Amino acid sequence: MTAATLTVDHNHTLTIGLMSGTSLDGVDGVLAAFPARHGDAIKTLAAAYIPFDNDLRNALMALQSSGPDEIHREALVATRLAKYYAECVAQLRLRGEGAGLPAIAAIGVHGQTIRHRPELGYTRQTNHPALLAELSGIDVISDFRSRDVAAGGQGAPLVPAFHQAIFGAAAQTRVVVNIGSIGNISILPGSDHTERLTGGFDTGPGNALMDAWIERHLQLPYDENGVWAATGAVHHELLKALSNEPFFRQAGPKSTGRDLFNMQWLEQKMAPFGVLPPEDVQATLTAFTAGSIALAIADFAPDVAEVYVCGGGAYNAYLMQLLTQTLAAALRPAQAPGVHSTAALGVAPNHVEALAFAWLANRFMHRLPGNVPSVTGAAGPRVLGALYPA
Repeated sequence: MTAATLTVDHNHTLTIGLMSGTSLDGVDGVLAAFPARHGDAIKTLAAAYIPFDNDLRNALMALQSSGPDEIHREALVATRLAKYYAECVAQLRLRGEGAGLPAIAAIGVHGQTIRHRPELGYTRQTNHPALLAELSGIDVISDFRSRDVAAGGQGAPLVPAFHQAIFGAAAQTRVVVNIGSIGNISILPGSDHTERLTGGFDTGPGNALMDAWIERHLQLPYDENGVWAATGAVHHELLKALSNEPFFRQAGPKSTGRDLFNMQWLEQKMAPFGVLPPEDVQATLTAFTAGSIALAIADFAPDVAEVYVCGGGAYNAYLMQLLTQTLAAALRPAQAPGVHSTAALGVAPNHVEALAFAWLANRFMHRLPGNVPSVTGAAGPRVLGALYPA
């Protein structure tokens, strides 16, 4: 499902998916063609990435917690965000114009999560879908999480239904791991486990703490390939303290975000240990992410045969190495699965989430459910999203 040649007919529906994740680095977009016939392959026709400038990134980060005049600030940020989305849409549609493709039916846009408190009955993704519809001239579908929360669910993760649709055809159990700022897993039972339901939940921090720590100390947005972490040594007592968070003992369904796993939380966990070498903390945070994911897989998918990783974490070679090692330690060595990028299944790791929201928009257009109640805890399947017509 890497970028395909522009050879689709009018039996396909073209949909754009836009995703700006909790890493706050920019917006990923894909132009996808969905076949009319169930079971035919989805084609990714184009991809684009628009980085956020520092002002927008800082404004979004400030909205992660309460502050003065935040309703006004959020409204201004939503308008700016819609313009970034519109720029991404413009880049994607350039490839379709004049190529004899069907018209783009809809844009599925996630928005930017600024609060996620399903235990209090709400989740908030800042967005201005009406403005995006105005700027693009295309129907916009957004607000995918609220209906699941209204039905008693976590509103997250939403990707397991998509993962099952495009990655779940194997005879044996697969796990798809998304490592964005927060980590989550999708457990996809194989065809020999028809009695099992698709599973999944947030596992804890993905890149969020690693990114924040390296930005504080080296003024870099992320630890490329985990090079800095690899120079440090894991502080095992700190790792134990990080892992002793009640979230990890909760049964699913469960989800989390920066509301819990943030720098204030990290500083509280580090306080008993005094001043530690920054590279050792980075190594420990990398091991923490790998370990929380590996233990979740070992506990809830011990029969896993294949693990595929998407999100920014898939590009961190050191993190991928630690995940492979930790999984081998958590499972019997003879059972340890290979750990691969989703590129091995035809979808680039940084395209998966945007493609998921194109898929969710397509589901909405056909009034088909987009959630998995066994994952989110919702009362039942629900059509997700709200329409802003062009």
